[in-house]
Amino acid sequence: MTYFPEEVVEHIVDFLGSHRDRNAMSTVCKAWYQVERLSRRNVFVGNCYAIRPERVMARFPWMKSLSVKGKPHFADFNLVPYDWGGFAQPWIEAAARGCPGLEELRLKRMVVTDDDLELLARSFPNFKSLVLVSCEGFSTDGLAAIATYCRGLRELDLQENEVEDHGHQWLSCFPDSCTSLISLNFACLKGEVNANALERLVARCPDLRSLKLNRAISVESLNRILTRAPHLVDLGTGSMMLNHHTEAYHRLINTFLKCKSLRSLSGFCDASSCCLQAVYPVCMNLTALNLSYAPAIQGDDLIKLICLCFKLQKLWVLDCIGDKGLAAVASACKDLQELRVFPSDIYGAGTAAVTEEELPTFHAVQIMHPRSREARPGLLTDKVFLYIGMHAEHLEMLSIAFAGDSDKGMVYVLNGCKNLRKLEIRDCPFGDDALLKDVTKYETMRSLWMSSCDVTLGGCRALAAKMPSLNVEIINESDEANEFQENFGDLHKVEKLYVYRTVGGGRTDAPDFVWIL
Repeated sequence: MTYFPEEVVEHIVDFLGSHRDRNAMSTVCKAWYQVERLSRRNVFVGNCYAIRPERVMARFPWMKSLSVKGKPHFADFNLVPYDWGGFAQPWIEAAARGCPGLEELRLKRMVVTDDDLELLARSFPNFKSLVLVSCEGFSTDGLAAIATYCRGLRELDLQENEVEDHGHQWLSCFPDSCTSLISLNFACLKGEVNANALERLVARCPDLRSLKLNRAISVESLNRILTRAPHLVDLGTGSMMLNHHTEAYHRLINTFLKCKSLRSLSGFCDASSCCLQAVYPVCMNLTALNLSYAPAIQGDDLIKLICLCFKLQKLWVLDCIGDKGLAAVASACKDLQELRVFPSDIYGAGTAAVTEEELPTFHAVQIMHPRSREARPGLLTDKVFLYIGMHAEHLEMLSIAFAGDSDKGMVYVLNGCKNLRKLEIRDCPFGDDALLKDVTKYETMRSLWMSSCDVTLGGCRALAAKMPSLNVEIINESDEANEFQENFGDLHKVEKLYVYRTVGGGRTDAPDFVWIL
């Protein structure tokens, strides 16, 4: 194929869907590298410190979509300090200089400011999609800038973000000419929103298919919205708090009867079990149901609702469903592919035993189900990790807490899971022997996180010396970085360790409590 014209090679490359395949193809020869460089439209960066933003923009000047991840996954469990880093500003500034044709930006666990959002809105005339997941640092003023200047916006998706409320008028900033929205999600916003502006926006966007509301939206407003958008496929109901004896409740039932296209349902933040009959008309067509934010819906009413959804493929639910409920779900939902059970006790949220994701030969099942606030080591033995290493050859991400008997458990996983990309460990008896057993493994992985384990400063120094292509970060909030470096010997146990491969070198924005070896 090296003798084919570049136009032909480019056409062939378009059929390569995965980033991994395209990366491999670009290493064949300079001509293929150039073709792949100029034809790549979607770029994914799994760690914002693994490469410099300028280098990404220089390599892929014609990209349309950019996805960047910041803080490690354990930030979701408050294990990563608030001011650790993960700033979006360098990425947005670099894209504004080098990729003016950018249309989509997806950021996860990053610090995003209002100035960042305004720069984003003003820099890309054809910008269409903004997805922010578990981000922080911005307010509704930044959302107002996006609404004002992104005239062709098709998607605004805000998932699990910390958003400062500076007023409820940001929805009014969408111009009357904005009719392009396909997806709008502001469920994470805590403050009031302009319901009238929202209803007008929904009415003038005929292609709107996904809408997720926050708990400030009343049932009366929800009813009017559904009347204006009967073709919704994905709905987040918001609060859904109403009296089932009222006229509004019966109007909502009649409205749901007309929502023939609805396939995914979430929300129910303040809904009681007696209100569930309002959504019975759409249950038979649902393929996804998320009740992980509905603590008031429990018992037989919850089980009955789920069992009416016999086409379900994806179910997220709180652990209050119990064994009886899970058995009923298994019996009724024969097409179920993904089940996630979350702890109803928020204090237990950080004590998940095992998380497995992306198992291509199996359906994805994530169970987070601690029975008490105090977890103890040994719930998963080294033998379990031996089996994982032997049989989970397609496993790409594993998150472990309060498990294992010795270093062998970690070694089994690292040796056996050939496709492992992310390994996250907390409160496990794994130490330097496991960390240093096969350091070349980390070159094929995206990252390793270890906290409250038996790793020492000396072990971390040895890893950094052997593997200069890795950034070895020690996070120690209890001591100043200089004191930590000068006064602690090799046997001192490390509080938190974050290891990741990089071509960008050590980062320049590390706070004092982060020491990069």
